[in-house]
Amino acid sequence: MDLASPSCGCMSTTEHSPECPTGFIRNPHIARMDEDFLYHLGLGTKTHNLPEMFGDVKFVIVGGTPKRMENLAKYLLNEIKHKLPVGTQLSDLTGAADRYSMYKAGPIICVNHGMGNPSISILLHELIKLVHHAKCKNPVFIRLGTCGGLGVPGGTVVISDGVLNDKLNGEHEFKILGNVVPRPTKLDANLAQELKAVASPSDGFQTVIGKTYCADDFYEGQGRLDGAFCDYQEADKMRWLNMLQQRGVVNIEMESSMFAALTHNAGLKAGIICAAIVNRLNGDQITETKETLGEWQERPAKLLARYIRRQLGV
Repeated sequence: MDLASPSCGCMSTTEHSPECPTGFIRNPHIARMDEDFLYHLGLGTKTHNLPEMFGDVKFVIVGGTPKRMENLAKYLLNEIKHKLPVGTQLSDLTGAADRYSMYKAGPIICVNHGMGNPSISILLHELIKLVHHAKCKNPVFIRLGTCGGLGVPGGTVVISDGVLNDKLNGEHEFKILGNVVPRPTKLDANLAQELKAVASPSDGFQTVIGKTYCADDFYEGQGRLDGAFCDYQEADKMRWLNMLQQRGVVNIEMESSMFAALTHNAGLKAGIICAAIVNRLNGDQITETKETLGEWQERPAKLLARYIRRQLGV
């Protein structure tokens, strides 16, 4: 059995014929289910009218924490000048699911993905099924987050144009039924350029495009010297970081390979924007004040808002 081949019968995992019955999903079993309950979002095809609730969604934004996504939704509501219906307010749409938090700001949904590839994997499976069941038209998926910069100062906004794994290739290796199934970690090149195009010299911060290295953990997997365990020397760390930089890597984080592989496999337009909160070539510890870090974390949202306004014509 070729686990890398699409289950819908199309010739490619990312190029699907108009007759393909699965839309963004590549799973024939879903159509045979009485109900598809998106457990971690607290939403189901029988319990909720998903096309009515989410059919107008054009942008799916994911980021680390619930509070950050709630604040982002409020910010974007104001930026696109969208008014909520009278008597309603912005609220978490996942109900009692108690795992992720999702907010809807007009044609935008903002959802937190937690930390690391396993956490974002669960969320993306259900979000991809959500936009499928809701019959969304060409939604754009964007991950907003923070990262460690590589050769760029803290506060730099990094737009990813590719993702490397620990083998330094552009794949994420999925473990499926005891098999290793590599899938490409491709992002939309046009989207990266569109996001870069809304940056301005007057922003007061640098915006760059480059490759992202995706690590499996925060400490040893990123070559840090400040974890509970460390069996290498600073010189070893610096050789590794310099090698990554020579490969075109501009930042390091923990969710990009899963994000890129799943969205690409679904045929979705997707991109990643992160704020660098430390230059790893200068050290490992994050030493900036809470106020400074807060301002840096708002920078990707500013570019995102400009991009969305341009797409919506507002």
